Amino acid sequence: MAEAAVALAEGFRGEILVPGDAGYDGARRVWNAAVDRRPEVIARCTGAADVLRAVLVAREHGLVAAVRGAGHGLAGLGTCEGGMLIDLSGMRGVRVDPERRTARAQPGVTWGLFDHETQAFDLATPGAPYSAAGIAGATLGGGVGWLARAYGLTCDNLVEADVVTAEGRLLVASASAHPELFRGLRGGGGNFGVVTSFTYRLHRVGPHVLCGAVYLPVELLAPTVAAVRDFMAQAPDGLTAGIEFGPPRGVPGLPARTALRVGMCWSGRPDRGREALAPLRALPGVLLDTVQTRPYTRWQRMLDEGRGPGAGNYGRSEFLSVLDGAAIDCLAERVAALPGPGAQLQLAFLGGAVARVGPEDTAYAYRSAPYLLSATGRWTDGPAEPQVAWVRECWEAMRRFSSGGAYVNLMGQEGPARVVEAYGLPMYERLVALKDRYDPTNLFRVNQNIRPSG
Repeated sequence: MAEAAVALAEGFRGEILVPGDAGYDGARRVWNAAVDRRPEVIARCTGAADVLRAVLVAREHGLVAAVRGAGHGLAGLGTCEGGMLIDLSGMRGVRVDPERRTARAQPGVTWGLFDHETQAFDLATPGAPYSAAGIAGATLGGGVGWLARAYGLTCDNLVEADVVTAEGRLLVASASAHPELFRGLRGGGGNFGVVTSFTYRLHRVGPHVLCGAVYLPVELLAPTVAAVRDFMAQAPDGLTAGIEFGPPRGVPGLPARTALRVGMCWSGRPDRGREALAPLRALPGVLLDTVQTRPYTRWQRMLDEGRGPGAGNYGRSEFLSVLDGAAIDCLAERVAALPGPGAQLQLAFLGGAVARVGPEDTAYAYRSAPYLLSATGRWTDGPAEPQVAWVRECWEAMRRFSSGGAYVNLMGQEGPARVVEAYGLPMYERLVALKDRYDPTNLFRVNQNIRPSG
């Protein structure tokens, strides 16, 4: 057994795995099958005490530390080559306080589990739109989902976090305690420590919401995107919407060809949302309308199909400030060049509560950007090259309409210059100062890394 694994065993309650152990290969895998790494030791933690021990051993043995929550990230950063994988996926406790409207959750919790617990009290917090995605990655990178325009990003609803720092201290960060660290955790992507507990503000949502999608033929892309753009510029905050471009998944009655899916969710009472959603449902050329009142937990699972583990994935994202005729034409060209059913473009309409948070209040700095475009390629049996090439071409073509940066949670492993772009230089410099304070040796660098200045 590796020397670090032997040292870790002293006072560690969870499971320790090294190459050759039964369960090692399963534990090292992440959602993105294009990423294949072999850690020297995997520390499957049961609580904060185990995390403290793992961080101490990693530091003393000079091992890079990778941190895994649910392991669902696009970039596949929840593992490492050599080094120590601090695996938090077994830490899955959720405690809801319905009177205070807060929930405390551990970092291995998925959104499916979190929503199951909070919806028992008709409460929710903004989260990722896939039930298998983890709360940890979403929160630390920002968190854009179906409640964003009504209640902000996931990180905007974080009120407290327990953090194990690189020097082995457990801190409680909030707006009043370690406020600079708290700011960095909300969008800083795990650069400043291992969060062992997240406490969120909850909102009255559900148990049923008015939600669904309208599907239109791809030939109507230009007028449809323009109409949705104009409508969302004046839409009430209770409505969050987005457009997917690609083959419809799991939708009976539609041909297996590229279509437009205009998804929408009204966060308030369903009877008050019908009028708000009516203009989107009345778009010319609608082939199918699935908008109805359904459980919020079911809606959060509606996009799960075709996004499970076991496939290779490659993606890039860009915040857009312009969605004029030229941008829409460029978008249409990239949709026409889709390399296969695994490729997809998504356009999220932001604004609302997202834009009402100051650009310096959290590490997620692009508050004024009205649109977020993401391109993703996915493959199983076929080659990766066509998917990867299409994503890169799409990203390059659309950059001229950019607000200047990427969304951390939808980035691949794109290098340090792109990380600077993701935050913008002024915010990045503040985060470097924070890194210098809490992780000057860059122990936590298996992430979208903010490098210390030393």
